[in-house]
Amino acid sequence: MQEAMFTGLFGALTAEHRMNNVANNLANVSTVGYKRDMLAFKDTMIQFAHDQIMEPICTIRSKPLFPEPQLAARVRLAVAKTDYSQGSMQVTGNPLDVAIAGEGFFRYQTPRGEFLSRNGAFVLDADGQIMTKQGWPVLSDGGGPITVPPGTRNIHIDNEGRIFADGDEVGRFAVVTAQDERNLEKLGGNMYRVRPGTNVEELDDAYVNGALVNQGFLEAANVDVVQEMVAMIEVHRFFEATQKIMQTSDAVDKEAITKIGRGR
Repeated sequence: MQEAMFTGLFGALTAEHRMNNVANNLANVSTVGYKRDMLAFKDTMIQFAHDQIMEPICTIRSKPLFPEPQLAARVRLAVAKTDYSQGSMQVTGNPLDVAIAGEGFFRYQTPRGEFLSRNGAFVLDADGQIMTKQGWPVLSDGGGPITVPPGTRNIHIDNEGRIFADGDEVGRFAVVTAQDERNLEKLGGNMYRVRPGTNVEELDDAYVNGALVNQGFLEAANVDVVQEMVAMIEVHRFFEATQKIMQTSDAVDKEAITKIGRGR
């Protein structure tokens, strides 16, 4: 019964992995611009070598040379990806809150290099630079920081990401997108980077692809709380089933060992 025990064990480990994913999505339901993670699993069938000969050779032996085919299932992670679908727009009225409608990411300059994010909750530092709340400069399409002159009373941001300070253009947000989003690696802090080994040139100007910047809005996480709660219940029931498989397998093994020991 070891095969049943291992099948239950792999199923339980899979359930644990999926539960961590669901919990992470729910924990970020209020994170600005968060994109939920999705997982899919499949059974990997292990076929033993002796299964390849299905019929006995009747002219040589009257009994099958090999036992009947035996297939054992092992649950494996099949798909792990990020859902980049649009989150809902939430009105804030803050002139430094901006949300991207469509594909695209803002570019940040961090101590570890340039990162991408959908989080458009920005602030001004003491020098007038537009920064993230973590203190990282938001980059312009020219690659440098964006600075608002001291004493500016009115900051206006149009749909093409251009920033105007009292009517004068002072910069434009660098909003970029990847030709293949699978080349983006999700990091902590709701940020992304180009996956090592891929080309930075694959980042395109998102405005060309129809991305719009909306001032006074923030993008909510694209997490459906009800859907994630249903998934959590489903994973819990699945874990209970795998536990039952392991308990039953253990009980059968103990009984078999006991009876064999008595027979001797």
